[in-house]
Amino acid sequence: MTGSREHSALPRALLHPRWWLAWLLLGAGRALCWLPVGWLLALGSGIGWLVWRVLPSRRRIVRINLRLCFPALDEPTIVRLVEAHFRALGMGLFEALLAWLAPDAKLRSHIEVRGIEHLDAAQADGSGVLLLTGHFTQLEMAARGICLAQRPFHAMYRPADNAFVDWWMHRWRAERSGLPALPKDDLKGLLRALRSGHAVWYGPDQTLEVPGAIFVPFFGVPTLTLTATAKLATLGRAKVVPFFGERIDGRYIVTVQPALENFPSGDDAADARRINALIEDAVLKCPEQYFWTHRRFKHRPPGAEDVYRRS
Repeated sequence: MTGSREHSALPRALLHPRWWLAWLLLGAGRALCWLPVGWLLALGSGIGWLVWRVLPSRRRIVRINLRLCFPALDEPTIVRLVEAHFRALGMGLFEALLAWLAPDAKLRSHIEVRGIEHLDAAQADGSGVLLLTGHFTQLEMAARGICLAQRPFHAMYRPADNAFVDWWMHRWRAERSGLPALPKDDLKGLLRALRSGHAVWYGPDQTLEVPGAIFVPFFGVPTLTLTATAKLATLGRAKVVPFFGERIDGRYIVTVQPALENFPSGDDAADARRINALIEDAVLKCPEQYFWTHRRFKHRPPGAEDVYRRS
């Protein structure tokens, strides 16, 4: 893990004048975090509403996704849900800012973690844990909740092209979560962490055309789904502990569920469907807070139509 600590140390190159604007923006972000949480969420909601109005292409993707997943909803309800989603996206910008930069004292009264004993129970015998969640607009606040509960975990991240952003995100995730962050493509590092009894944040619900992905239902729609959760649990000798966040009236409830029993089952399709069902249940609690702007159904089974194609 020494290499991760070295990576998080401040590179001298980031003191060059070309990065001064980035440092200024980071300082401005810290200053914004001193504002009341309610003010920041209101500002984010307004920004989201503006984006909803001016980006019809993204609005269209969200509407298609919602129509596919909730065919029983009437058109006025879909329209309201689309707008609510963009407002949630706007709030998510400031939720991420707060999760990254706000002090613990500011957030403790806003985040409640329920069921943390399930994570403790899963690790009691020395097992590693995949902290499984989905991509929600408040996912950074949910992860910060686990940090506030003082349960260390490795955060997985996608290395950024921007050197300043990459350094800062790696440093923040390591400092807040208590363990070094892991690049998404560092399979050996991930398995080593799991076999050492550590917890690793893991979100498998992005559509990726990778070997082993299969089509299983997500809200009744055949969806290309990763089977990696079961494989990582097997190779890492780890348990899978789901956790999900939800924003309710400006506060955040983070619910940690018991470790999955009889998982993996040996049936890739059944295991992938089980993971999708967990995410579906979480989405139903706060449907506007899921990342519907992602083209979740861009990969289709053979012979199926492209749902995002313009007629």
